[in-house]
Amino acid sequence: MPEEMNPFKIAQSQVEAVAKILKLDDGMTEFLKNPQRELHVSFPVKMDDGKYKVFKGYRVQHNMVRGPTKGGIRYHPETNIDEVRALSMWMTWKCAVVGIPYGGAKGGVTCNPKKLSQGELERITRRYASEISIIMGPDTDIPAPDVYTNAQTMAWIMDTYSMIKGYSVPSVVTGKPIAVGGSKGRNEATARGCVFVIREACKKQKIDIKKATVAVQGFGNAGSIAARLLADMGAKIVAVSDSKGGVVNWKGMDPKKLIEYKAKTDSVVKFPGSKPISNADLLELEVDILVPAALENQITATNAANVKAKIIGEAANGPTTPEADKILYKNGVLVLPDILANAGGVTVSYFEWVQGLYWLFWTEDEVNKKLEGIMVDAFESVYKIAQERKLNMRQAAYVLAMGRVVDAAKLRGFYP
Repeated sequence: MPEEMNPFKIAQSQVEAVAKILKLDDGMTEFLKNPQRELHVSFPVKMDDGKYKVFKGYRVQHNMVRGPTKGGIRYHPETNIDEVRALSMWMTWKCAVVGIPYGGAKGGVTCNPKKLSQGELERITRRYASEISIIMGPDTDIPAPDVYTNAQTMAWIMDTYSMIKGYSVPSVVTGKPIAVGGSKGRNEATARGCVFVIREACKKQKIDIKKATVAVQGFGNAGSIAARLLADMGAKIVAVSDSKGGVVNWKGMDPKKLIEYKAKTDSVVKFPGSKPISNADLLELEVDILVPAALENQITATNAANVKAKIIGEAANGPTTPEADKILYKNGVLVLPDILANAGGVTVSYFEWVQGLYWLFWTEDEVNKKLEGIMVDAFESVYKIAQERKLNMRQAAYVLAMGRVVDAAKLRGFYP
């Protein structure tokens, strides 16, 4: 992987840039640039054909000064340690920017879930959970779903950990099914939080969200729900895509029908009434709002100058490279950075963790109202810093988040 596309190098460069703004010394900067703890595991799993296959997995805990670490687990054939390191670091900033008492972590297993049976996925999950149980726990490190993992995955992890402990521990993971201690509103939380932030950004940019056009790259959980919620506010969804391709219709498309169509065909490709469009071309459409909800490094120095959206709401982690950020800011595009825009998921995960610890559960309306308050406050704080310091929104979000982590580190000191 070229260094300029390596997510960990990108994450470190972002820290270095903001460290200069905050005037941090070299020691504190190095502390923030590197994970505090990494666990690499290799584990055998019995496959459906009776043979054993060895899988590689990781769990990285980036920073623990503000509380136990928190972050998702992804299953993907290209998952590697540098990706997991970067994602764990972004989780630290994400938790800090919305003010919840966590540090960042991330996990991953290098595998292709699309080629695995349900039984194989369960055995991989349980074996991986048992391997990382030495650093996982409700007071130490709390996993959640990520790419190609879901509520069922979390139920298996919770059960595995509970069997090790000898009693039920619902707060060891979040994103669980409601039947085993999950929180109402969690499934929609990432998208809902992103939409709250987009709504507030539209107010600042004098864009009427009821007349706004929207393109969504990545029509998975976050992307499809964001499209539906934006459409509920009156916005027009003109283009969406998934890993197999995209579709466009300037008259607008009904996200609910797109969701139903994808459930039947496994893709949005050839959605009735639409024209085909590539993932790359979708990013360059002349729309009011662009929602990258796929993987990292989608908007780069190569295509950033061609992005015509007025607002970019990063529902995905790391979709924009540092060089692209500079180009977009120069061109007047308001980028709502991932550590702010998609922090709704970890915020409601925090709610779920609290509910699990106390065995006291909230209504969906209570969850959504609490989420809205936190997301709006975080947006206003970041926007204020951006305006006062003449920074782009990502720099401002990092200034807020890193400042909070640095304050906690200095107050605690370093033991021994």
